[in-house]
Amino acid sequence: MNLNKKLFLVEDLNKAEKVATRDGYGKGLLELGEKNKNVIGLCADLTESVRMNWFAEKYPERYIAVGVAEQNLAGVAAGLALAGKIPFASSFSVFSPGRNWDQLRVSICYSKANVKLCSSHAGLTVGEDGATHQALEDIAITRVLPNLVVIVPSDALETKKATLAIAKYKGPVYMRFSREKTLVYTTEQTPFEIGKALLLREGKDATVIACGIMVAEALRAAEMLAAEGISVDVINNHTIKPIDAETIVNSVKKTKAVVTAEEHQKTGGLRGAVLELLAERNLHFAAGYVAVEDTFGESGTSAALLDKYGLTAKYIVEEVKKVVKKKQVV
Repeated sequence: MNLNKKLFLVEDLNKAEKVATRDGYGKGLLELGEKNKNVIGLCADLTESVRMNWFAEKYPERYIAVGVAEQNLAGVAAGLALAGKIPFASSFSVFSPGRNWDQLRVSICYSKANVKLCSSHAGLTVGEDGATHQALEDIAITRVLPNLVVIVPSDALETKKATLAIAKYKGPVYMRFSREKTLVYTTEQTPFEIGKALLLREGKDATVIACGIMVAEALRAAEMLAAEGISVDVINNHTIKPIDAETIVNSVKKTKAVVTAEEHQKTGGLRGAVLELLAERNLHFAAGYVAVEDTFGESGTSAALLDKYGLTAKYIVEEVKKVVKKKQVV
């Protein structure tokens, strides 16, 4: 197995624990509460769902429940940030930034306010809640905003590390995570740095770049491909903006083929960020993607939805095979 041993990865994904990334956020925020008295928690009536209840119970004097008012959530957070606090404002991704994009743009990003907009229940894995609650457009509408860092951590441990890291970063951040329990493939020693992608596995035939829960699927796909004699780089691109140009460009220069994988619409998310970067560098490569095909989701179990909309390892395998063939004529 050609895993990057420096990252201390769990090698057997079948034995990996499953923990929701929202739990990693809740644990990180609780730790921040003890470390930094300027950290303030705000929530739009979803305290337990976004795992902010642990912080609220221990630090009630630093917790603000704004009610079902996502625009107010962003506005209050901006005011606290401009007063020197570090507000962590949380809701579901479909509501924040979905309903408060204007406040995020003007009150937070334009002012470079030190607000951390941290949103749960992103993607199809909201499951039975259905299309109205499945945020599949949030990366697109946030990464376009000036001054805003956009992070999509890949497992619960990485989400906790990201939560701690963004508290130290001076400026606005949007971070998205999930409700469903997903594989924890990293360890406490696996590094996390804003803007620095992780090369998890090395190969020569193609580059697979993933974010969020799709990173574990990319690692599964790499194993399946290896059994057929195809080796791939697997990159965990947890920071969509600023994107790690060096890691991505170096990999694609080597493999001449790239597949992106994300739990998001095919337009405007990780795929868009990667292809924009590579186009600017005038590289010649074959490209493919695994993402939602310009459609809304529906109600169903997480596993059924991921399979129906083509967001599992087998679809990454199929796409890699296509780009390996295509790159011969690029």
